[in-house]
Amino acid sequence: MRKAVKKLFLGKSSNGKQAEFDPIEKRIRNIQSIWNNDHQDDNGIEKIFRLLLSTSQLLFPGIYIKYFSRKKGIEYQDLATDFYILLKVSFPIVILVNQWQHYQWVIIIMTYTFFETLFYIPTLIFASDLFSRPRSYRRSMLLLFFNYLEIVFAYAVFYSCGNYLNKPFQNWFDSVYFSIITSSSIGYGDFHPVTTFGKFLVSTQALLFLFFIVLFLNFFSTKVKSKGYFDHENNE
Repeated sequence: MRKAVKKLFLGKSSNGKQAEFDPIEKRIRNIQSIWNNDHQDDNGIEKIFRLLLSTSQLLFPGIYIKYFSRKKGIEYQDLATDFYILLKVSFPIVILVNQWQHYQWVIIIMTYTFFETLFYIPTLIFASDLFSRPRSYRRSMLLLFFNYLEIVFAYAVFYSCGNYLNKPFQNWFDSVYFSIITSSSIGYGDFHPVTTFGKFLVSTQALLFLFFIVLFLNFFSTKVKSKGYFDHENNE
């Protein structure tokens, strides 16, 4: 049983094999590469933007979780990353169900992890000069979906923190419902913002939806290669 569980979560064992550089060292080398224009001849706003994105990852716990988990092997690093992302996805739901949104320190922690995800996505696209392709683009797209859910749930918490809409939420799922409807730009009209800050939240979430769907999914969809049943020749 233990062997089956290990096979399920870790896949093929790498026997402790690690990447050539640890995540922190690789990030620092990437910042140096952007600064020295080793791979891209950029300047001005573009270079400043790329430097800020790459540097921002050193301010959040994700890279340090990868650093400590990598010592047991690549598969353990991936597994630790998976659990961390799932933890960040579930945290806003736990806040809503237990009505913790009125505790300021809880909102600060959630906002902190929210910004980690917010900066990580464009970093992959615009500021990863030295980073090799992931072991699986499908895994990256799956994690992107969870990142998107985290943002949707985090906005649900933000909406529930004050009287920003035309009427209060009746239960915790109402805020999740409104966040999903807003992110998909449907807008049924049963809930709508009436304050300036509420309109700001709705506007930024709509922009993030466009960023994720149009930019990031388009970026990954061109890199995923199908390898399934219909790729095999019919020899019968």
